[in-house]
Formats: sequence, C-alpha cells, structure tokens
Amino acid sequence: MKVRILAVLSASLLTGTLAFGAGGSWTGYITDSKCGVKGAHEGTGDCAAKCVKEGAKYVFVDDADKKVYAIDAPDKVAPHAGHHVTVKGTVEGDTLRVDSIEMAPAK
Repeated sequence: MKVRILAVLSASLLTGTLAFGAGGSWTGYITDSKCGVKGAHEGTGDCAAKCVKEGAKYVFVDDADKKVYAIDAPDKVAPHAGHHVTVKGTVEGDTLRVDSIEMAPAK
C-alpha cells in the first residue's frame, strides 16, 4: 500500500513539474507575428512596431530552430523590437513567458 501511495505521489509531482514548462535561456529576435521568421534580423524594429500598432503581436524567433513563440508580456519586449536578444524565462506550449531580456552578444 505504501508503495502505491509513493508511486502516485511521485507521478503527481512529475506531472506538476512538467506543467510549469521548460525554463531556460534562448537567443533570437523580437519581431511581429505578421512577419515571423522573415522579420528575424537586425533593422526590423520600426516595421515590427508598425505591424503591432496595426494588430499584430510581438513574437520571439529562436535562432536555433527558427521556432516562433508568442510573448506573454509584450511591454517587456517592445523596446527590443528588431533586436538580437537573449531571453530568460519559461516556455509553455508556443508561448514564451519572459523573466528577463537583454541584448545578445554580436554574432
């Protein structure tokens, strides 16, 4: 009986941990949902800001796999539109929850 209880508790803890998402650090570009990967390069800040004013959302494009992530807090990333940045936070599905953002080292 004790073994079953421990097994259930362990499975519950593991499931709860996975639900919080994968935490880490990613390097890529802040752009807009209209341009996506096409806007993932330096100098697209004005275009991204314009598209956001027209209804698009800020997104993060990961350098490693070119995956596009929605941003949970657009006000945190708006000053970095069109910039190459390093973002720390957690990923939940296709959404990046931003804890911190800073300019990435030059390529």
